[in-house]
Amino acid sequence: MRSGLLAYNYGMTAALTSSRTPLPARRSLLSAALATSAYAISKPAHAQMRIDVSGVGASQLPIAIASFVSDGRVPQDVVNIIRADLARSGNFRVIDPQISLNESAQPPYADLRAKGAETVLSGSVVRLADGRFDLRYRLADVARQNVLAGESLLMSEADLRYGAHRIADVVFEKLTGERGIFATRLAFVSVNAGRYRLNLSDWDGENIISALSSPEPIISPAWSPDGARLAYVSFENKKPVVYNHRLSSGQRAVLANFKGSNSAPSYSPDGKQVTLTLTREGRSQIYLLNADGSGNPQLITSSNAIDTEARFAPDGRNVYFTSDRGGSPQIYRVASTGGDAVRVTFNGPYNVSPRISPDGKSLVFVSRREGRFLVVLRDLAGSSERVMSETGTEESPSFAPNGKWILYATRSGNRDSLVAVSIDGRVRQRLSASAGDIREPVWGPFSS
Repeated sequence: MRSGLLAYNYGMTAALTSSRTPLPARRSLLSAALATSAYAISKPAHAQMRIDVSGVGASQLPIAIASFVSDGRVPQDVVNIIRADLARSGNFRVIDPQISLNESAQPPYADLRAKGAETVLSGSVVRLADGRFDLRYRLADVARQNVLAGESLLMSEADLRYGAHRIADVVFEKLTGERGIFATRLAFVSVNAGRYRLNLSDWDGENIISALSSPEPIISPAWSPDGARLAYVSFENKKPVVYNHRLSSGQRAVLANFKGSNSAPSYSPDGKQVTLTLTREGRSQIYLLNADGSGNPQLITSSNAIDTEARFAPDGRNVYFTSDRGGSPQIYRVASTGGDAVRVTFNGPYNVSPRISPDGKSLVFVSRREGRFLVVLRDLAGSSERVMSETGTEESPSFAPNGKWILYATRSGNRDSLVAVSIDGRVRQRLSASAGDIREPVWGPFSS
C-alpha cells in the first residue's frame, strides 16, 4: 500500500494524511532537486493498450453493420472500429450480416429483419489519386426502409480512425438522442523505465501519441475547452511549474512559476482563465489566472488550511475544491470571484478530487469508505450517491464530455490501469498497458 496522502503541492508534508498515497501525491513527493530535460515530441508511444470490456446497457439496439466496399488499399479496418465503438458502448447489439454493401446499394431488408436488425449501416472506402480516402456511409431504418443519415468524408490516411469514430458518433446520436464520445480523446501519464510521458489516445486507448517525455514527474493534466491545449505540472525546473502546451505545434509556455509550489491547473469553461493552487505567504490556496499567464493571480480562497484540486462548474460561476479546513479532506464550493466557501460532502471523513458533470447536476469524487478509496457519484440537487468503482484503489475521476461515462485510474496486480464506466454502472471498460503504469486520466472535450 502507498502511505501518506499529501497535497499536490511539493513539500507540503503536513497536508491531508491517510494510509495511502494517491498517484498525483506520490509523484509530487519525488525530489524536485533532480535536473530534468523534458522535451516536446509527437510520435507513437511504445506501449499500446489492452482493452477489456464487461457488461451491457439496460437496453440494446440491434444494428446490422455490413462490410464496407473497398478497393483493397485501405490501411485501417474502418468497419471493425465502428463495430467495436458501438458494441463497447453497451447500447448496441451489433449484427454482422456477412455481406459487403456500399452506401448506394439497396440493403436486403427482409433478410436483415429476419436477423433481428432494426437499422443497417453500409458504406465504402476508396483511395483517391492524391492519397486521401473517400469514406462514405449510409444509415437506414430496416422497417421503414428510409435513410436516417449519410455523409461523404475526405480523410487522410492518418485520420481514418477518426473518420470511423465520427461515423460511430453519428450512429449513436441518431439512434439514442445522446451525443457520442467515440471521436474524443483521453490524456494520461504513463511511467515506464523511469520515463514519464504525457500521452493522448482515442477513447478506446488506441492510437497513442506522446505529447511530452521527461525523466522527471509530469502530473495533473487538464484539457482546454476547445481541446487544443493541455495544462500540466512538470518538475523539470527543480520545482512544480505549470505549463500550457499547444498540441498542434508541440509548443509550450510557462503558465505559472511563482515562488513556492505551482500546481493543479484547471481551465474555465470559456478557456480564458485557469485555477491554480499556489503556495504564497506559506499557505496553499486557490488562485485565478489568465490562461495566457498574463496579469497577477487573483485569490479565490483564503484559509489557514490546504485548499487544492479546484475545478470550475460548467456555468463558470462556482469552483469546487478539496480542503482540510474542517479537520479532514472534504469538498467545498466557492464563487469563482471568491468569497465564503460552502462544504459539499459530509458522508465519510475523507472526500477529494471533485469533478462536475457537463450538465452541472452531478459530482464525482474519490471517497475513503472502510479503508478503501472508491469513486463516488453524487446528485448535487439531493444526497443520493452511487459507488462507481470496485477495486478500492481508485483516483483521478473524470467525466466524458456527454456526461455518460466516468474515467478513473486504479491499481490491480501491482499495475496501474484506466477504467471507463457508464454512469449507470452497467458497462465497464478497462485499459491497461503491456509495460509500465498509466495514471492521471482526463477525458477530453468533444471534437470540433
